[in-house]
Amino acid sequence: MIVLGLETSCDETAAALVNAERQILAEALLSQTEDHRRFGGVVPEIAARSHLAHLDSLIEKVFAQSRLRFDEVDAIAATCGPGLIGGVMVGAMTAKAFALALSKPFLAVNHLEAHALTPRLTDNVEFPYLLLLVSGGHCQLLAVEDVGRYRLYGTTLDDAAGEAFDKVAKLLDLGFPGGPAIEKAAQTGNAKRFDLPQPMVGRKGFDFSFSGLKTSVRHLVHGMPGLTPQDKADVAASFQRVVCACLADRTKRAMAQFKKDFPQGTTLVVAGGVAANGALRKTLSDSAAQAGLNFCAPPPALCTDNAVMVAWAGIEKLRLGFIDSLDFAPKPRWPLASSE
Repeated sequence: MIVLGLETSCDETAAALVNAERQILAEALLSQTEDHRRFGGVVPEIAARSHLAHLDSLIEKVFAQSRLRFDEVDAIAATCGPGLIGGVMVGAMTAKAFALALSKPFLAVNHLEAHALTPRLTDNVEFPYLLLLVSGGHCQLLAVEDVGRYRLYGTTLDDAAGEAFDKVAKLLDLGFPGGPAIEKAAQTGNAKRFDLPQPMVGRKGFDFSFSGLKTSVRHLVHGMPGLTPQDKADVAASFQRVVCACLADRTKRAMAQFKKDFPQGTTLVVAGGVAANGALRKTLSDSAAQAGLNFCAPPPALCTDNAVMVAWAGIEKLRLGFIDSLDFAPKPRWPLASSE
């Protein structure tokens, strides 16, 4: 079983061919970082136009790499939400066109589900498992029970962790994207120099909040005119330390609940773009070990947006017979689960 996956939900244009034996047969990705850098964030129209201009050539590239013919794929999968709707439409319509022309099944993939299922590709993690999904637009704790079955424990009440990273990086003039910029600056910083608030830490429940932390950093930066490179490194390190502490605190509570709800579950997974952060991986790995759970984080390249995860999610759906109609409407919002 071979699936072509397409990813166009934000600022990465990507195509990949993956088979059911967990082999990545070919992949191609075009980053739009330079197109958006001067704006300090993703501009939806620029992103959509870039997807439209480059997706076809990336598809040709993966077929050339794999030496497969178009008719040798078993299905076409595309991210159909959530995301920037212009880009999502480009990927969805391209996938539908291929599916129609080749008489192959079309698979509408939820971008969040693609992240959620990635550890089953990379590490063959068995259901159920606890997932911390952290990215630029999402911050959630979920029990992954099966394909299409998710129990939401907690979510962000305001900003996502990745959004906070981007905004703090912009405040410090560290560049875009913010996550890697903050992590790099933090390597030479004093993480204990600034006593920043730790939103939600110690409180009941599993929800997150990063808006207040972001505001505190803004006040701190505005109160320090003429920031030196060392000042910026210290702010970055202090901010990163607090984000890790907040995520770890909420996750520890969720692990305790997960073990009660799913005694057979053995693994904590972290996925999404922020999961590429080394400090966060170390913090959560230690927390999982203390809770008696295994820890899994996909390779950094498969944490950020990519088409490999979309193709794999398509394989997971296809072998269960979940096929979508060509009239499936792309969705700018597509929740993975609701609280139970």
